[in-house]
Amino acid sequence: MVDQNKTNIISIRKQCQVLGLNRSSYYYHPQEESPKNLDAMRRMDELYLKYPFYGSRKMVLALKQQGFLVCRDRIRRLMKVMGITAIYQKPNTSQKNPDHKIYPYLLRNLTIDRANQVWATDITYVPTAKDFMYLIAVIDWYSRKILSWRLSNSLDSYFCREALKEALIKFPNPDVFNTDQGYQFTSMAFTKVLKDQGIQISMDGKGRWRDNVKIERFWRSYKYEYLYLTEVDSVKNLQKGTADWIDFYNNKRPHATFNGQTPHQVYTKSSSKRMITKAA
Repeated sequence: MVDQNKTNIISIRKQCQVLGLNRSSYYYHPQEESPKNLDAMRRMDELYLKYPFYGSRKMVLALKQQGFLVCRDRIRRLMKVMGITAIYQKPNTSQKNPDHKIYPYLLRNLTIDRANQVWATDITYVPTAKDFMYLIAVIDWYSRKILSWRLSNSLDSYFCREALKEALIKFPNPDVFNTDQGYQFTSMAFTKVLKDQGIQISMDGKGRWRDNVKIERFWRSYKYEYLYLTEVDSVKNLQKGTADWIDFYNNKRPHATFNGQTPHQVYTKSSSKRMITKAA
């Protein structure tokens, strides 16, 4: 949004001030991670997928078992970059920001028996050969169909809102939308989109990854069936490969839970049945 044209009568300083942007942030260029750090992050991602309760201490020991020696301070920093934390039940002792309201978890003991009853979303770290990205996906809880997705090189809230808006444009609104308590989802900009559509907001309990287990299982399938089997060497190839695999997942990959039907088949049948019932 900052106009870099030197002929502009508004200085960079003034533009940053109007946009509420720290001028040092505008001039800052993030330093790329070293090949060793990217290798460590790839290994940590695989470990975290299997053992989401591993913190920095366990990560150091697990990497040591693989013959990969790295200090705990570096692991702490890389876990922060990746957006992962050890998952376990933690007391919520922090003060809640009035702009970041935490909503109750609405899915406990709820029977989910139709498409568009509950949608959920989450973000995962995606390693590539030379860099890394973040992937968000919106999933229909009942059918497991992926309704929309986006890739981003930063953990901001914009690409999350864009994925949500795309799903709402393409498909009927859900009754409930479930997320974790990440700042991208608790922000007013994100929750406003849901409120404006009259959608109930549900959020996982703090540290309770099983509250959003359907999307967690999708991440596992995506990484083990596509990402870890492919040498992704560019963002362009990652974009195309992810699109192709999600199309395969939705439309061709048989799902054992549904006796071999695909998520798209289950979603379509449930949606059609719902429309017939409403018409009757």
